[in-house]
Amino acid sequence: MARPVWSGALTFGLVSLPVQLFSATDSHTIRFHQLERGTSDRVRNKRVNERTGEEVSLEEIVKGFDAGDEYVLVEPGELEDIAPGRSREVEITGFVDKDQIEPIFFDRTYYLGPRDEQYAKVYALLENALEHAGKVGIATFVMRSREYLVAVKAEAGVLTLHTLHWADEIRDPHQEIANLPDGTGASERELKMAEQLVDSLSMEWDPEDFHDTFQERVRALVKAKKKGESVGKAEQPAESTNVVDLMDVLRASVDRARSKGSGSTRKRAERVTAGDSSAPSLESLTKAELYELASGADIAGRSSMKREELIEALTEEQGRQRRAAS
Repeated sequence: MARPVWSGALTFGLVSLPVQLFSATDSHTIRFHQLERGTSDRVRNKRVNERTGEEVSLEEIVKGFDAGDEYVLVEPGELEDIAPGRSREVEITGFVDKDQIEPIFFDRTYYLGPRDEQYAKVYALLENALEHAGKVGIATFVMRSREYLVAVKAEAGVLTLHTLHWADEIRDPHQEIANLPDGTGASERELKMAEQLVDSLSMEWDPEDFHDTFQERVRALVKAKKKGESVGKAEQPAESTNVVDLMDVLRASVDRARSKGSGSTRKRAERVTAGDSSAPSLESLTKAELYELASGADIAGRSSMKREELIEALTEEQGRQRRAAS
């Protein structure tokens, strides 16, 4: 079981629910160490006094706020002293409709769990009430010497806590971006064609259909270099669309999207099944394409399989077919 990153109480009205906070996501980013070229020796960062050049131990480091003409030093304990109670309490101040919070405000997501089995009833009560009302709780709390604005939501039987950006942290796009369009310029024909393109590329959202291809390429690069092999370079990005050719490009895009939707999934899948050496690997197929392959192979239980399970089942099926052919 995961360890909680914070423990305290979730309060609403006079109700106090002891809870624990758990990370809801885990990054799959591949991390590299810093090495000196030619020696493969590790290179490490040190905390160094910039005046003396000497290393400073962690115990001797304090926080300093730049006040212009001097630094104001703040000890770690002093930050806790100014928010002693609130650092252990998520206090819901009110409830708002789910769609009232714009996506730009959302930052990180955590799971909330009852601290003990005896609090399960109160936990379920709040989760059910939020689910039925279509509301989210707005609260603040302090964690690791920082105050957070958060939204508490009910999601599939679990209470989730989403940290939110403060209003003054949201940048005005009109001040940040120099060349925003003013809403004019596109003709009626171009707008209609663009809408057709959006419609022809519409799909059902399934996060299992998407995977980090760059991470896969990095792993392939590391594996190839370990064997002394080389890997091909990625394709160059497409050239920017010339405004003069915009209508032609839109029309061609719609035609391509429609033709892909009418049979490209099956054709890609058939190439993989046939063992075409130029065909994409199973890992590069979407979940929809993998499911179509699994349907053709009559793999049992495919409707409830995740993407990784479909790949594993199809790999086993291809191995069985090769053994039978030989």
